[in-house]
Amino acid sequence: MFDPFGRAERQLRHPDTGPRDPVHPGWPEVTPTVMLPDGGRLLLRPLLRRDGRDWRQLRLLDEEFLRPVEPTAPTSWEDSHSVAAWRSNLMGLGDAARRGQIVPFVIELGGRFVGQVTLGNIQHGSVSDCWIGYWVHSAAMGRGVATAACALGTDHAFRRVGLHRVTATYLPSNPASGRVLQANGFREEGLMRRNLHIDGQWRDHVFVAQTAEDHPDTCVARLRRQGRLRS
Repeated sequence: MFDPFGRAERQLRHPDTGPRDPVHPGWPEVTPTVMLPDGGRLLLRPLLRRDGRDWRQLRLLDEEFLRPVEPTAPTSWEDSHSVAAWRSNLMGLGDAARRGQIVPFVIELGGRFVGQVTLGNIQHGSVSDCWIGYWVHSAAMGRGVATAACALGTDHAFRRVGLHRVTATYLPSNPASGRVLQANGFREEGLMRRNLHIDGQWRDHVFVAQTAEDHPDTCVARLRRQGRLRS
C-alpha cells in the first residue's frame, strides 16, 4: 500500500527544484528557510510519522492556548492526543495528501518541531483555492513565528501548489491571528456566522483571503521589507 508519509520522509526536496507533482503538487516538499529578527532559522517541511511524540507533547502542554481556538474535541483533550489519535490523524492526513487535497506541514525552528501549517481543501481547475491554518507552541510565541510560517505556507500555495486564491478564518476573540494574516496581505471579506463548533459552541469567524494577483511579490519578500524577517 502506498505510504505517503514514508515517501515524504524519503523524498524531502527543496521547492525550487524539479517539476511539480501532477497529482499532489507542492507535496512532499520543504520550503526555503527564513531568518527571524532574533536570528532563529525557520522552515516548513512535511509532517512525518516520527513527529508523533512532539505533536502529542506540545499540544498537551498547550491545551489552555489551543482548546479555545480549535474545533471541539470529540473526546477529552488527553484522549484526542493519544498515540491512537495521532495514528488516526496521520492516516487521514496521508490519504488526503495522496489525493492532492491537503499539504500538512511542520513548522521547524532551529531544527525543532514548534507547530504546524496546513493547506487544506485544495481545489484546482476553475476554483483553484485552499485554506491555510496554523498553530504555534507557546514557548515559540512572541518571535514572529506564526507570521513567518503563514508567509511560507501562503507562498507555497501560490508558487508550488499553483493555486489562485488562499483563504483563512479567525475568531473575533483572537485578534493576534488576524494580525498575522493582515501582515501577510490577507484582506477581510466578511463574517461567517456560527461557522465552526469551537470549544463547545458554534462560533462566528472573520473570513479573509488573497489572490495571486493581489500583490506583485511574495509574502516573504514583503515581510523582509517590513523588517519582520532578516534579509
